[in-house]
Amino acid sequence: MAIGLLGCDAPGLEFRDVPATRIHVARSTFDVRIKGKRAEAIRLNAENAPRLAAVAPRGVYAIEKVSGCRVRKLVGDAAVMQAWLDCGGWLEPLPRDVEFECSIDVIYDSFADLTCEPV
Repeated sequence: MAIGLLGCDAPGLEFRDVPATRIHVARSTFDVRIKGKRAEAIRLNAENAPRLAAVAPRGVYAIEKVSGCRVRKLVGDAAVMQAWLDCGGWLEPLPRDVEFECSIDVIYDSFADLTCEPV
């Protein structure tokens, strides 16, 4: 008997009809969905014993880059993070429905500059 794991990368109910932008930040891959001033980032890759504290900075970078907004609150776990956004024109958002590979250029005051290229 074969049992499959279903729904491990399925969005939450609030985001189920929202297309995802796939983004690679350092060693993590996320599907990020934006709806209004909320965002969801689902980590798709396996990582050895991930903790939210270790994965959250990469999730925040991914959400901020895709949304063009600053994350003001983040909840969840190392696999699924939800964020509340401050969209005061802080960044230029990435186009939706495109996959990106990002590198972290500079880290300062708990923030980072990411350079992202379409895959």
